[in-house]
Amino acid sequence: VGIVLVGDPLGAGLAALVSLLVVAVLVYSWRYFEEPPRRHTGSFPALILVFQAGMCGFALTGDLFNAFVFFELMGVAAYALTGFRVEEPKPLQGALAFGVVNSLGAYVTLLGITLLYARTGELGFAQIGRRLDTDGPDGLVLAAFVLVTTGLLVKAAAVPFHFWLPDAHAVAPTPVCMLLSGVMVELGVYGVARVYWTVFSGPGGLSHPDFTRALLVLGVLTALLGAVMCWQQRHLKRLLAFSTVAHTGLFLIGVAVLTPEGISGTALYVLGHAGVKAALFACAGVLLDRYATVDEHELFGRARELPAVGVLFAVGGLGLSGLPPFGSGLGKAAAEEAAGHTAGWLPALYVLVSAVTGGAVLRAGLRIFAGVGRRPREGKEGGPETTGEEEPETGGRLLRIPVPLLAVPAALLAASLALGVIPAVGSAVGRAGALFTDTGGYRRTVLDGHAAAAPAHLPPHWQLTGILLGLLSAALAITLATLAVRRPVRTGTAALLAPVRRLQSGHIGDYVAWLIAGTALLTVLTVPGVR
Repeated sequence: VGIVLVGDPLGAGLAALVSLLVVAVLVYSWRYFEEPPRRHTGSFPALILVFQAGMCGFALTGDLFNAFVFFELMGVAAYALTGFRVEEPKPLQGALAFGVVNSLGAYVTLLGITLLYARTGELGFAQIGRRLDTDGPDGLVLAAFVLVTTGLLVKAAAVPFHFWLPDAHAVAPTPVCMLLSGVMVELGVYGVARVYWTVFSGPGGLSHPDFTRALLVLGVLTALLGAVMCWQQRHLKRLLAFSTVAHTGLFLIGVAVLTPEGISGTALYVLGHAGVKAALFACAGVLLDRYATVDEHELFGRARELPAVGVLFAVGGLGLSGLPPFGSGLGKAAAEEAAGHTAGWLPALYVLVSAVTGGAVLRAGLRIFAGVGRRPREGKEGGPETTGEEEPETGGRLLRIPVPLLAVPAALLAASLALGVIPAVGSAVGRAGALFTDTGGYRRTVLDGHAAAAPAHLPPHWQLTGILLGLLSAALAITLATLAVRRPVRTGTAALLAPVRRLQSGHIGDYVAWLIAGTALLTVLTVPGVR
């Protein structure tokens, strides 16, 4: 049909993840939108399916231009889903910021594709890579890499391209947030890895040290800033959105090490994180529909009557921290071990970021579901994160929690747990990572029709070091949460972080300026002549 699709194990696995999360979202939404006809709720399942089509196509495409087309298809559906409540101003504002920033990123990517097509006359990943390898790298190829990667990093919400993500999550319907943080952002990381390994990893592209340096710098910045901002949030959806930013940084670091073990560990980390993060958003949606707010302070002690939701929320926080034997914990252990071979301090970063993001979730859970500690007072622990204008996403406040709203997060957490205890999962992911990094095998399969056998590889598996680091990050998360609910944040600390918080201004012009700055930073990190 003129569309090149390549079903390698990693791409097919991501497409399967997309489809499974879509099923979970549709089940979760079965009785979710009990709204009057003016809400046009009948379009919601259709938009979700279009969104799924775009994400699956992006995961499976073998053509750079078709990747852009699927990139835009998923973006258009996501903009519409974010601003689904069109009669309210805040969803429209969040969707507008989302749409403008991501569209600019897509156009930057298109410009890079144009440069590659002008240079090679090809659009297929394998064809472009083989044609580039006949010559050495030059300025045009490096510029194309910067432009294509910039658009993918915008979709991945890497710092400083991330500003659209918290604003969109704060106003998007909860089922949409489950897909945005559960898999769409991760597809941006996948796109960076896919384009590099198939197009730019040969002698005619970007050298391995330059690529590793660029992604390590961006990954570390993303992980640290995301963790700091996550800890500072009271709005649960924003808190979870910034935790996604932080984990995106860890995913980028796993890709940056350029080994099959780094790719397979990161892939398993993505799978486990998807289940945990979607479950946490599902729990936040229950709170919104029961109490018409997702403010951690306003909800203090009010959700004692929802012990089942509290248990799910706590389990999700522990899974986010990397507690064994969750799949997120096994993926984190494998990725941090691979990263440790590149820089010995990177495993400590994995532990710190996982502990802070998991601790922020556990802190909110202790306050909301158990009423632990002193009631937070306005002005003592940061400025207000909500406006009091939140409304239930159902027809009215829920007096009884429907079964799907509890069954879906429970199933997602169970699936994330199963990923860490079923050995066959690690073997499959290890083989997928080995094939993904076999650039020659990919090209021979696509262009010559020769099926590639997986090179020798070490699948993700539990080791003592990974178990101990996972237990350490979970213990730190519990400790941070306990200290936070018993001791108010000092005014000096809040003032120190105020400039960082103000960067999330909500102004589209500021976000566009940061996109330009991020493109310049990526250029400095990857183009030797600029440094």
